[in-house]
Amino acid sequence: MSKQVTCILPYAEMEELRPTLETFKTSGSVAKMIIVAPKAVTVEDTDVVVTEAGLTATGIWKKLIDKIETAYTVIYTKSMALQLGPHALERLVRSCEDADAGMVYADYYEQKNGKMTAHPVIEYQEGSLRDDFNFGSLLLYRTTALKEAVEKMDTDYQFAALYDLRLRVSQKYELMHLPELVYTEVELDTRQSGEKMFDYVDPRNRDRQIEMELACTAHLKQVGAYLKPQFRQIEFSESNFPVEASVIIPVRNREKTIADAIESVLKQKTAFDFNLIIIDNHSTDRTSEIIRSYAHDSRIVHVIPQRNDLGIGGCWNEGVAHAQCGKFAIQLDSDDLYIDETVIERVVKAFYDQNCAMVVGSYQMVNFKLEEIPPGLIDHKEWTPDNGRNNALRINGLGAPRAFYTPVLRDVKVPNTSYGEDYALGINISRHYQIGRIYDPLYLCRRWDDNSDASLDINKMNAHNFYKDKIRTMEFKARKQYVAKGTSSI
Repeated sequence: MSKQVTCILPYAEMEELRPTLETFKTSGSVAKMIIVAPKAVTVEDTDVVVTEAGLTATGIWKKLIDKIETAYTVIYTKSMALQLGPHALERLVRSCEDADAGMVYADYYEQKNGKMTAHPVIEYQEGSLRDDFNFGSLLLYRTTALKEAVEKMDTDYQFAALYDLRLRVSQKYELMHLPELVYTEVELDTRQSGEKMFDYVDPRNRDRQIEMELACTAHLKQVGAYLKPQFRQIEFSESNFPVEASVIIPVRNREKTIADAIESVLKQKTAFDFNLIIIDNHSTDRTSEIIRSYAHDSRIVHVIPQRNDLGIGGCWNEGVAHAQCGKFAIQLDSDDLYIDETVIERVVKAFYDQNCAMVVGSYQMVNFKLEEIPPGLIDHKEWTPDNGRNNALRINGLGAPRAFYTPVLRDVKVPNTSYGEDYALGINISRHYQIGRIYDPLYLCRRWDDNSDASLDINKMNAHNFYKDKIRTMEFKARKQYVAKGTSSI
């Protein structure tokens, strides 16, 4: 195969850079290598483009695009040493040609803590709009697609250029996943999945998040999926509810935490009646016994479903459909607890003040001893009244605790899953209704070894992310239809 590839990579110390350059040189497909460096340096057989911002800035791509003359462009996004597999670039090029794709990415080996393991990635969908979608660190673009996208980039990003780039390419071309282990990269982030999952709401990343939202919103406008801040009004006129609010706790085998959760609900002080509906999903430890010990309190409704095929979402449907469910249904996980005695009162007030079908609060991250742990407060301030429902298609969660106007939730219904069911509800409801926000912490979210997402293997993480991408894809398509019918437009 002729030398059809230009390689672009960030500068690193020579100890890391040398093996990466060598693996590109010996591939037989590379015509040129370009290093993006923060200062003027000399590296043999490479061009150097100087910029302080790096590959994530729009300006560097305006400079780079004129330097690429080959049919294909490889972008390597890490500074750690890369090792290509046999004929890797040839395989990526051929796959791109055969599929007429705009970009190809592949599975890879991950070297972490001295151990090399396979790291499969997932298929890209229309709804794969989150900016942290894992393509791996090696991306092969069709240069014509890359140049078309760069020429259309009209915002001077410092952090979102690569994100903007692939969104623009995806508007016309396929982003194709090659399910083959093509290269080996070094991974320095050794944290478990439960520690990584809140990176996107870390306040230290706020500048980055603002740019990502701008890029995603522009993309939604370009493809006809953007929704203007126009919402259905709610009268809250239905009055045939036994209480104003119900807290719903789905639970299975949480004997260590369920009592704390119950106590945090029972101590709530409100100007209206409320109850607690516990959906006990056939617990096999002491959970059911602990719940029964509170039977003396008439506010507690203990439900053991007749079905044995319910996930967390299915348990929610049981609770919301129950005759004792109030006008507003408020979430509390079985291993968390409300932060004080005012939570239910504040949540209900938010429904009326903000005229919304759903309210999302904020929470404090704590360990099992209720001691604060990083990143601390998770407030999802990226959710704004004007653009929250568009930005919701970019981020991987909407926050907690969540609460719903019961008639809307009974109509939409919760997906019968145990992961992502809350996110699916949020983006679906936000298509028509405003989602209210409370930015002060309402509950303490425990992170501990028994959390369902504390330490997931790569296959489980991929399954979770694929599901969220799928529900985003469905919502993305629904919104395009919604806009095309003239219901909402730019």
